[in-house]
Amino acid sequence: MESSSTEMKQNSRNQNGMSSDTGTTGDDEVKLEELGRDSNFSDIEIEKREIVIDEEKNQEMKNENDSVSNSDSSSVINGKTQVITGPLSQFPKPEAPPGFHKSPPKPEEENGGRLERSQSLSNNFSMPTIGKFFRERSNSFSTAIYKGISSLKDNNNSNHGNNNGENPLSSDVTEIHLSGIEVIVQKNNNTTLNREIEFKGRISFFSRSNCRDCAAIRSFFREKGLRFVEINIDVYPLREKELIERTGKSSVPQVFFNEKLIGGLVSINSLRNEIELEKKVKEILDKRCPDNGPSIPVYGFDDDIGEEKMDQMIDIIRVLRQRLPIHDRLMRLKIVKNCFAGSEMVEALIQQLDCGRKKAVEIGKEMARKHFIHHVFGQNDFEDGNHFYRFLEHEEFIPKSFNFRGSTNDCEPKTAIEVGDKLTKLMFAILESYASEDRRHLDYTGIRNSEEFRRYVNLTKDLQRVDILKLTNDEKLTFFMNLYNSMVIHAVARVGCPEGVIDRKAFYGDFQYIIGGYPYSLNIIKNGILRSNRRQPLSWTKPFGAGDKRLEVALPSVDPLIHFGLCNGTRSSPKVRFFSGQIIEAELRAAAREFFIGDALVVDVEKRTVYLSGIIKWFLVDFGQERDLLKWVIEYLDPTKAGPLAHLLNDEGPISIVYLRYDWSLNT
Repeated sequence: MESSSTEMKQNSRNQNGMSSDTGTTGDDEVKLEELGRDSNFSDIEIEKREIVIDEEKNQEMKNENDSVSNSDSSSVINGKTQVITGPLSQFPKPEAPPGFHKSPPKPEEENGGRLERSQSLSNNFSMPTIGKFFRERSNSFSTAIYKGISSLKDNNNSNHGNNNGENPLSSDVTEIHLSGIEVIVQKNNNTTLNREIEFKGRISFFSRSNCRDCAAIRSFFREKGLRFVEINIDVYPLREKELIERTGKSSVPQVFFNEKLIGGLVSINSLRNEIELEKKVKEILDKRCPDNGPSIPVYGFDDDIGEEKMDQMIDIIRVLRQRLPIHDRLMRLKIVKNCFAGSEMVEALIQQLDCGRKKAVEIGKEMARKHFIHHVFGQNDFEDGNHFYRFLEHEEFIPKSFNFRGSTNDCEPKTAIEVGDKLTKLMFAILESYASEDRRHLDYTGIRNSEEFRRYVNLTKDLQRVDILKLTNDEKLTFFMNLYNSMVIHAVARVGCPEGVIDRKAFYGDFQYIIGGYPYSLNIIKNGILRSNRRQPLSWTKPFGAGDKRLEVALPSVDPLIHFGLCNGTRSSPKVRFFSGQIIEAELRAAAREFFIGDALVVDVEKRTVYLSGIIKWFLVDFGQERDLLKWVIEYLDPTKAGPLAHLLNDEGPISIVYLRYDWSLNT
């Protein structure tokens, strides 16, 4: 009876056109029904539910309200609780009126009374009115920029053929006008710069290090997006024979498309027309390179040039290494390790060669001159008696020498010029492949894994016993300038970049080569040789003592220009460069001019202040007094800086010199 009574009441309300839970009249329902027929909403069922709950069940209903979906809402009318089902999730949700913000629920209400850790605000949390305003404005601004840039392509295509000479830049420049901003986009005229031409064959070209024509061809291929294989004769010397067989001459560059010889730079310049280039590529490179084309260089293998000529004294040296009693001895209250007495070697030579004592002493002196043996304290070349000597491989500096690979180089020593020239050519090849165009940034990871670097490291062993005393002063300057820059690259590639003051001290002081039988670190080369045995900054001692054999190698005077040709691997140092012995002075002057073009010198006329690189501050003793320094510097400045500096110097007023902060970060 109660159920039927409820149904009768519900039908009665529906017939009277009034819904107690929604407050909708019957006329509105008729309109909604007509709208459903007109708008094909007949498949959507709109359901109204009414639940009648007695007063004693109110408490149970109150506990169950928490489980009701967020889309539903409840109300109490005449003591009865009514639950109204919200709209379907597919319908758009109504927005709150402007200025009205719903308060976020309390954490204990959301989680059933449990407190949780603070979390970032969800997307449903309403921002303050001012924040919402700025967010909407920024979204509109971003949308305007996106639409403007997206329309560039269409604008360019439509305007490309409509340039009748009214504006010569109209086809290359597009302007976008936004509120408060003007964006100008200029098209790149070189459409092939980032486009790689696909082909099946192989482009090969023979080159040499530090060759201008080779650099031009290398840049051309990179500009046109053409993959190529470079065969550097200075890196792979045995390929020079192949070059002569294929071309009939040893001049470079020589370019091959597959097995066909194209020619040198003149022939490549004829292909700068893109149509001719693509025609040539399709004509020759549309098929794979045959076996008779220039082969790709093989990495990881040395050239088979046969056995090098061994030193003529190597036989007796090998005998002495086995027969001499080599052990630690006490001398001057100091334990000297791995040494032997001069008299012991004389006895061994007499027994082995069946010669007199005087002849044995002469042989010992010859061994010392060839740097097979040295006096433990560097006092003499070789003498008979109770003087202690050791072999080169037993010297205490061997563990720190990065050009010693397990044993000494027992081959006949090459001249210092020959070894230095080969090392420099390999370094040129490294820079051409792994340095930026301005030579200020290097890819040390690529260098460390390259074939050029592997061959360079193997070749450094030839420095162990070279005779550098035969070099002239200009040859010494060139040799050690190039060697310093090469050692820095080697040190960074193998050891890494020093992070602090202590690491830098070890980096420049402990990384060393054996050169002419003696150790040379970066500090020794710079301050001992190139700066004529002057103290380095923040040091109280000179690199070489009175009895140091390396003092004979030091240059007689200091040329301040060396500081602009030495790169220590940092961003504030001069760029990496290598020099030739014939025009070293002119190259150093060019290095100084290029160094001051950048931020190494800034003239502020209003403040009467000159800002200089910190390098000049550290080695100010090499340049002279500060007033004389500015007169010296002005000779290497371009007119834009020389003019203001000359104005300050001519009025004889006070000039302030401020030294710029040095950037020790790696030039990578």
